[in-house]
Amino acid sequence: MRKRQLTVYLELRTFNDLATYAARQGRPKSLVAEAAIASFLSPDAAGRQEAAISKRLDRIVRVLERLERNDGIALETLALFIRAWLTANPATTDQGSAAARAKGAERYDRFVEALGRRLAAGASLAREVLEEETRLKSGPLEPRGPANP
Repeated sequence: MRKRQLTVYLELRTFNDLATYAARQGRPKSLVAEAAIASFLSPDAAGRQEAAISKRLDRIVRVLERLERNDGIALETLALFIRAWLTANPATTDQGSAAARAKGAERYDRFVEALGRRLAAGASLAREVLEEETRLKSGPLEPRGPANP
């Protein structure tokens, strides 16, 4: 099959991108340009592009669904904690408020330290909840941790 010559004018940036790509692939620029033009003119090029975009969108949707699930777990955890805290901690009187604030600050510092340790270790409450749920669904309850003698 005989090839025909075509002279085209490219923007400098496009030409440089073509030259870089061709050099990286170890192919002549004309071969890369021919393949690009053939792909552009191919009737199924739009279908391939749509399939690639669809695949990326599906992946993004899965990530967003996972984020939404994790947010739901975090919000429900916070709501349960607040309800438990309000139930377990009675209102303080004026005389006990200074002591309560001091004790609260101490407990908050311990909480922040524990949170820092968990984040540094890569621990995730959402992951732990899902693992626990899977464990509970998978069969009879088994003791966790070391057995008591």
